[in-house]
Amino acid sequence: MAEAVTARLNHVWRVFATGLSFAAFGIGGLLLGGLVMPALLLIRDEHRRRRIARRLVQLSFAGHIGLMRRFGVLTYEIVGGERLQRRGLLVLANPPTLIDVVFLVSLLPNADCVVKRAVAINPFMRGPVRAAGYISNDDGAGLVEDCIAAVRAGGSLVIFPEGTRSVPGQPLRLQRGAANIAVRGEVDVTPVHIRCSPATLGKGQKWYLVPPRRFHVRIEVGEDIQIHPFLVDTPTSKGDALAARRLTDHLTHYFDLAGDPNRAGT
Repeated sequence: MAEAVTARLNHVWRVFATGLSFAAFGIGGLLLGGLVMPALLLIRDEHRRRRIARRLVQLSFAGHIGLMRRFGVLTYEIVGGERLQRRGLLVLANPPTLIDVVFLVSLLPNADCVVKRAVAINPFMRGPVRAAGYISNDDGAGLVEDCIAAVRAGGSLVIFPEGTRSVPGQPLRLQRGAANIAVRGEVDVTPVHIRCSPATLGKGQKWYLVPPRRFHVRIEVGEDIQIHPFLVDTPTSKGDALAARRLTDHLTHYFDLAGDPNRAGT
């Protein structure tokens, strides 16, 4: 009886703490976007402004993850995190939860992101996006070149090839945009596999439907996937398309096996 009451109270607390965490994230975003980031726009040196802005975003995201852990909402572990401390990375990850980008950016000293146009023009997000120099996805044909330029400039570009949160039990459907960046820029891929157990904050899930126990996030940074084996001999658009298809197939297999290690021998 006592154990059931304790479990019920713990569940109620985690619902409240989850809501409090999201509220804190929103308030922090308002303060960062409304007060701090606009002030950074006064810095004329663009590279220095971006470096400071991205560092502030990293620290705020790390603080949010720390808050959720102290509240007892989640636990986490990082495997191979030292590989994310390098410059000029193309980081490709699977997105099982709503907070995957928060985790990844908190680990990257110079994270760059592709943001939706709606985010880029949002009154509360426009300041951070502009100050940090994030890439807007409304550039159309120039988007891939912008992403390549960001990596070559030393940024760590974070992309989720699925384009949306993963759905447990459904086959992976990776888009080729990330592979096109790697192929056309001849950039190696740093793969990151994220596991969340029990599953929560997934696609279509309400934030208040917390699991029966606090969830655990495991972030595993794999060895770089070298791009050159996927390139074909002829440097044509047709050759690039073939290489991108090969890399996308490889990434699909990689994340599929990472999500179900028992299949590695099949």
